[in-house]
Amino acid sequence: MNPVNPVNPTNPTNPTSPTSPTSPMNAVNPTDAVDPVDRAVLNGVLHEIVEDGATPGGVVVCGTAGGDRAVLSAGVVSPFTGPAAPDEHTVYDIASLTKVTATWPLVGRALDAGLLDLDAPVREFLPPMEGAMPSGEATVRQLLSHTSGLRAATRFDLYDLTARPLHELICHELMENLPGTHRYINRGYILLGLALAHVNGRPLDELARELWAELGMDDTAYGPVRQESRVAPTERQDGHDRLWGAVHDENAAIMGGTAGHAGVFATAADLATYAEHLLAGRETPLGQWFRMSLVPQAEIEPGVQRGLCWILGAGGTVAYHHGFTGTSLHLAPATGRYVVIVTNAVHNGAAARIRITPLREHAHKMLAAG
Repeated sequence: MNPVNPVNPTNPTNPTSPTSPTSPMNAVNPTDAVDPVDRAVLNGVLHEIVEDGATPGGVVVCGTAGGDRAVLSAGVVSPFTGPAAPDEHTVYDIASLTKVTATWPLVGRALDAGLLDLDAPVREFLPPMEGAMPSGEATVRQLLSHTSGLRAATRFDLYDLTARPLHELICHELMENLPGTHRYINRGYILLGLALAHVNGRPLDELARELWAELGMDDTAYGPVRQESRVAPTERQDGHDRLWGAVHDENAAIMGGTAGHAGVFATAADLATYAEHLLAGRETPLGQWFRMSLVPQAEIEPGVQRGLCWILGAGGTVAYHHGFTGTSLHLAPATGRYVVIVTNAVHNGAAARIRITPLREHAHKMLAAG
């Protein structure tokens, strides 16, 4: 299977990057990745949500830090593209998993390089601005942990982007509440993406492409990606053609497809590779940043905390994140196990994505059980 062919060519893959073998589609393999009973239940839930119309299809990878993988799949990539079944090489718009696969690891790298400071205002890492910058006073830590107090609603189609650069428009806005309270805010990650590009002197997609190449994530890229049968379409919007290879998130689309909060396309196999790096690389900079990010920063609800980007559930034994389009990444650091979920649930309308909740819940419970 050829790699995703983005409109912007990618750097060559590092030939020494570690990779792990994957299992055939729909296989139930005798690995240590997950108990056979749990695997069978997870497979049943996946098929149920597809049959219920929650998503045209989807792929789940259960794996371990050591490279064991069991791949489950159901349904079709899309009735729009034909009868082909999805597999671990099908490319999905991973939406807010962009935060944990692009922005968050790149923030970690910038911290190691002395380019960012967790507790300094983000305005210090953006091009010079004049005037009061209430939202620019939010710190990198607050933006990562969704405790910045910035406005939560984001409608860049209402901004006059010809008047000022985007970072200025956001930084000059009043805060919605005082910092410290958890509220999920995309614009915080948008600012982080802009800051990363500024302090590195390179575009965000270029920085991310270099990272993914080092990790062996050959099929991960910012969109747009080429329209082909292994790329899962998402939703029809405003009477236009169905989105296919173009980012679903409207604000990321206005930004050209590359943003700190959304815009990345990836396969289940690449997300499994990423999970293995996070769980196995305890002595690597990325692994150390992952452990540092699992320290609770704010309560989301009783029993659920926010770390630096990651959600911490089940008493802190499971770290996870979701994507609006129907994607999830669940990690159990203590046991070295993970579950990757990729679907295009928004294909049938944004409301349909809620119906994949049972799949996410079972993945979480499975890892929390040890």
